[in-house]
Amino acid sequence: MFGYVTANEPELKMKEYHEYKAYYCGLCHTLKKNYGFIGQMTLSYDMTFLVMLLTSLYECEPQILEHRCKAHPVRRQKMLVNKFTEYAADMNMLLSYHHLMDDWKDEGSRSACAGAGVLRHTYKKLNKKYPHKSRAMAYWLHRLHELEEKDEKSIDRVAGCFGKLMECLFVYQKDGWTDILKRMAFFLGKFIYIMDAFDDVEKDIKSGSYNALKRRFGHENFTEECNFMLNMMMAECTIEFEKLPCIQDAEILRNILYAGVWKKFDKKAEAKEGSIE
Repeated sequence: MFGYVTANEPELKMKEYHEYKAYYCGLCHTLKKNYGFIGQMTLSYDMTFLVMLLTSLYECEPQILEHRCKAHPVRRQKMLVNKFTEYAADMNMLLSYHHLMDDWKDEGSRSACAGAGVLRHTYKKLNKKYPHKSRAMAYWLHRLHELEEKDEKSIDRVAGCFGKLMECLFVYQKDGWTDILKRMAFFLGKFIYIMDAFDDVEKDIKSGSYNALKRRFGHENFTEECNFMLNMMMAECTIEFEKLPCIQDAEILRNILYAGVWKKFDKKAEAKEGSIE
């Protein structure tokens, strides 16, 4: 479901583009260092956004590293890392474990059971380190699956579960920014869920999988309705973001929130218009 919170790279300045990539490479390096190849498999630009947001908010200067990797074996790559990179890597692994466990319990997926088994030792360590977050992730993922199993018709309810899950990730510590970060994460999470449903609706109709937008699909104004819902979610998200005193890399963060998150929607909407013509 992740993969939507990315930059609109053509609109970034060259310096901003390299900064953005350096945070991404830093997260990749940290996942490999702490969790090996399995950790690298959980890498996403969504978590790169979280690293940059928290780094900017708390004015935490990143350490600059240079390493070669399998993706870039010849030239050393600039990497930016700090405590928030470590935090995002931990959240990636914890979320991956809970997601696999939920798939196993609810769907009987053998591959999910095997994957959870591989991550069991990592989970035990992270569960001790982040007990509250671990419980919250497990609860909201399970609640989300419950609603989907009951064929919940309200996309607002199911998307809200994913919003609550995102709150767990965005709140690094309890302080004066907690409430703003929670609201921002909640609406961003709802945006991601609705965007994913919009992106997968035709595939889910064919496969018979749950999708809260199935009943709306085929309506004359389906794309416009989804666009309206998504705009409402991002409007609330960006209102909260603008309350934060983010100066460092603020333009990259704005690029992601105001343009990057819309890339897949725009691409699919254009494809729909092209098929009609």
